Amino acid sequence: MGLFNSIFGSGNSGSESQLNWNHLTDLHQLESIKTNSVSKVQLIFKHSTRCGISRMVLSQFEKSYHFNDQAFDLYYLDLLQHRNISNEISESFGVYHQSPQLLIVKNGVVVAHESHGSINDLDLNQYL
Repeated sequence: MGLFNSIFGSGNSGSESQLNWNHLTDLHQLESIKTNSVSKVQLIFKHSTRCGISRMVLSQFEKSYHFNDQAFDLYYLDLLQHRNISNEISESFGVYHQSPQLLIVKNGVVVAHESHGSINDLDLNQYL
């Protein structure tokens, strides 16, 4: 199990990351994300804690993106615990559900989104 964990992680929710994650655990947070996106870009990372691919992409994201808290607000959604929030994101933002998935919210709307390995191809600087 040690080799598996070193490759894909232990399945923890991302709390060991150096990124300042805001855990998305309540539907009401979506309205705050929309409102706050007018003055600061909001990122939502949707992650399935049981999926090795999702864990690998999350780990790559955490290692690849170096930005401070002034650039973006970063939200982490555990899909297994909060599927209802993922469903609401799909409905209210008009984005098809995928996992893993990164959504970029600016001025109340999703201006870009990617899933799987394409997440790490996004140039987040263009959304500042």
